[in-house]
Amino acid sequence: QVQLVESGGGSVQPGGSLRLSCAASGFIFRWYAMRWYRQTPGKERELVAAIASAGGNTNYADSVKGRFTISRDNAKNTVYLQMNSLKPEDTAVYYCNAARGVIRYWGQGTQVTVSS
Repeated sequence: QVQLVESGGGSVQPGGSLRLSCAASGFIFRWYAMRWYRQTPGKERELVAAIASAGGNTNYADSVKGRFTISRDNAKNTVYLQMNSLKPEDTAVYYCNAARGVIRYWGQGTQVTVSS
């Protein structure tokens, strides 16, 4: 069975940091580009960061450039999102996504709350 399980979310103060993890199983992880999305109630799901299947090439939403870093460890079947200098606007449910051709797999999401 395909599984993407996010972890590492929580509540932090503005300026704080969190490291999200997404553990994958049930498919050949190294063949898939990995992405992080986020969604706030009432808003459309937003692409936050993406990384190529072999790592290296990365892309970020303008709103998180310089603050977030996506990385992956294909030996551990895990993708990470390091989030620094967090802002209240970063509050959302963060979802892990795997992509290969037309195939898309999604995790269940993890809540990130940034508030004073």
